[in-house]
Amino acid sequence: MNLEQIQRSYPDQWVIIEFTELDDELKVVEGKVIATAKDRLEIEKKLGGLRNKKLAVEYTGSLDTEEGYLL
Repeated sequence: MNLEQIQRSYPDQWVIIEFTELDDELKVVEGKVIATAKDRLEIEKKLGGLRNKKLAVEYTGSLDTEEGYLL
């Protein structure tokens, strides 16, 4: 699933993506959604149980500043 598809499928949510491809700026191009949440703290809790994967956290809505994590 590409990032645009993820944004359409999970509007205004935090998503944990196991990415398979990043661009030159390390932004997710393709990946699989592992978990979603409306609240950022909830998604951070879900991250605690995930290990040994190439993960990114993205917010699919609009924020005052861009936020994302590469783990």
